[in-house]
Amino acid sequence: MTAPKPFLFLSARPEVEAVGPEYESVRRAMRLDAGRLEHHRLDVEPLGEVRLDAFAGIVVGGSPYNVTTPEEHKHPVQQRVEAELAALAERALDIGFPVMFTCYGIGVLARVLGGRVGTRYGENAAAVEIALTADGVADPLVGTLPGRFDALVGHKESTELLPADAVLLASSAGCPVQIYRVGPSVYATQFHPEVTTDDFIARAQVYRHHGYFPASELREVSRRLAEASVTEPQRLLARFVELADAR
Repeated sequence: MTAPKPFLFLSARPEVEAVGPEYESVRRAMRLDAGRLEHHRLDVEPLGEVRLDAFAGIVVGGSPYNVTTPEEHKHPVQQRVEAELAALAERALDIGFPVMFTCYGIGVLARVLGGRVGTRYGENAAAVEIALTADGVADPLVGTLPGRFDALVGHKESTELLPADAVLLASSAGCPVQIYRVGPSVYATQFHPEVTTDDFIARAQVYRHHGYFPASELREVSRRLAEASVTEPQRLLARFVELADAR
């Protein structure tokens, strides 16, 4: 019997104390052992030419980078990361390869597709209610989730104009675009599908000075997160694995 192909996780977090925990959160949510989830740090090493046929699918993690930062103010590493992710998105769309972009990645994908990213619908670190659209309910990936569920968010920018080729799958009261799909198997989520509340509290400590909430409110933010019930979003990554493996 042929061994199943591995998946690839692409991270872009310069904060080393957040890198390992993010990988572990993604691996756990995907229900994979470490041997099936390879990890590449885009902030450390260029991606190069990825042989997509060597992988079952790719997940792109979050980042403190913002695509709305003016180009002249972006660090060269961020410019490279965004160019590499844009090229990956175009290749995946051309051949229908499974990729899930999360948080920061949704902005990169939206720009590739001609959408608009801005700061109007930023959300502080919190648990918010996500509601599926009719297309979301019918979607083979997203439709495995309840029609309404809580998820963890924390972002300064978001998709303000959905790309013309994208299908809106979920929204929240404070952010109209929470999940969309392009083609048969390229997805993007604004919320973080990988984290538990404990994971997010630990991440909030790392990023307390990055503007996702007032640093002086870390204790209160942590308390609210600890009281939240977030049980469904991780199923999205597990289902992503099932669908990618079945291709």
